[in-house]
Amino acid sequence: MTRTTTPLCTAVSGPIKLLRAAPKLALFAALGFACALVAPAARAAAPPAAPRSAPPAPAAPAPAALTFTTSQLADARALRDRALQDDTGYELLRSLTSRVGPRFAGTPGDSAAVAWALEQMRTLGFQNVRAERVKVPSWRRGECRVELVSPWPQTCAAVALGGSVATPPGGIEAEVVPVTNLDELARLDSTRLVGRIVFFTGRMTRATDGSGYGRAVTVRGRGAVEAARRGALGVVIRSVGTDRNRLPHTGGMRPDSGDTRIPALALSNPDADLLEDQLASGRPVRMRLTNSSRWADSTWSANVIGEIPGRELPRELVVLGAHLDSWDLGTGAHDDGAGVAIMTAAARLIGEARQRPRRTIRVVLFANEEFGLSGARAYAREHASEADRHVLGMESDLGAYAPLGLRSRVPADRLPAIRQMQSVLAPLGVEYRGNDASGDADVGQLVPLGIPVCDLDTDASEYFDLHHTANDTFDKVDPLLVRRNVACYAALAWLAADLPAGFGRAPATPARR
Repeated sequence: MTRTTTPLCTAVSGPIKLLRAAPKLALFAALGFACALVAPAARAAAPPAAPRSAPPAPAAPAPAALTFTTSQLADARALRDRALQDDTGYELLRSLTSRVGPRFAGTPGDSAAVAWALEQMRTLGFQNVRAERVKVPSWRRGECRVELVSPWPQTCAAVALGGSVATPPGGIEAEVVPVTNLDELARLDSTRLVGRIVFFTGRMTRATDGSGYGRAVTVRGRGAVEAARRGALGVVIRSVGTDRNRLPHTGGMRPDSGDTRIPALALSNPDADLLEDQLASGRPVRMRLTNSSRWADSTWSANVIGEIPGRELPRELVVLGAHLDSWDLGTGAHDDGAGVAIMTAAARLIGEARQRPRRTIRVVLFANEEFGLSGARAYAREHASEADRHVLGMESDLGAYAPLGLRSRVPADRLPAIRQMQSVLAPLGVEYRGNDASGDADVGQLVPLGIPVCDLDTDASEYFDLHHTANDTFDKVDPLLVRRNVACYAALAWLAADLPAGFGRAPATPARR
């Protein structure tokens, strides 16, 4: 109601109107008294009225500390646009793949990669640059050969799986028994496997989200162990990959302590087809395996860490992770040289922004993701006491392909901020996909400590054509897609580090939303 002054004539007219209306008021009063006498009886006779539902309470707006201002979002968009014109990430990847090359854990290439990362971070202006030592296993591939002996002799393209043991010097020759997957192996009469070579025939399916990998990779991890328990002499698998190249895919096995080890090799997909054709003839198929892989003593590698300090809360951290190691067949351009370059370039751009965010951006290049997550586990263990200082973590480990979706793992009251972060990426084709992020392999080790994470889903349709092969080289990387990934992570990290309230603690079992 608006407060106003009352003129004198208006003040006097009120009582006059009341006097003129007195007879009418008396009549109204009498009628009201009569109604009052009748009303109780009428109410008793009438059916009870339905309870009136209260109007829904309006949704409370998110507190300012849990959302971003117009100015913050504008700064993030400016950072995004600058990254789209910057080739720092692409040139870092060129340098890593040409100056260092393969970076398998415990090899001279691994040590060279650590030295390279320290040099690059210092050159790019990072602070608190350091190497935190990590003990890593040491396995040497050696040489392998796979030959079909009968019914029609052929030599196959193959590689040893990570952790395979050697064959006797003369190799192993035996009949081949085909099995689709571990479930089928478990149902099979074990007497059929004794003294034979098991061939896992299952094919990986191509998918934008890479989901075919999770279903196919179990035979790589546990196939040799389960076949050995049933008396097999050796294992070959169809490569866990989606390509049609005659290039086999390697990858680590996952035996437990005390498991019996037998030689385990991967065939290229065309050679797996060849083996299936021979088996389809109905005639016994014999194969000879020769492999000289060996184990050496564990050795030292390192997690390489560099920081862009925050302007107000430098002790609080947003982690950008990637793994520095690679398999030994190619130069690890997409897996995960691209992640190393993308995260380093994103942090460098944040350091050069008009205004740094409140908190520190910490880039962690993890040791030995490929062969046991040694670096991620060491980081989670050694930094557990400062878990409450870690505001958010993100990881790039699916190649330099088109970003498609953002996932989070944050408390529900932080989702409005996540939605705002996604809105900055929307012009790049990134949609919001839910609150069920994993953190991926390395940064995911921080989730049990309660540290919130985000995942940036990229188009994985082509990633597994190159994954863990000799074909994962720099020429396969698109510089424009490197820029887009850098733009996404730079904007996300800047906003995450500048949110006044932070992101709380990660929910144990976040629901997809």
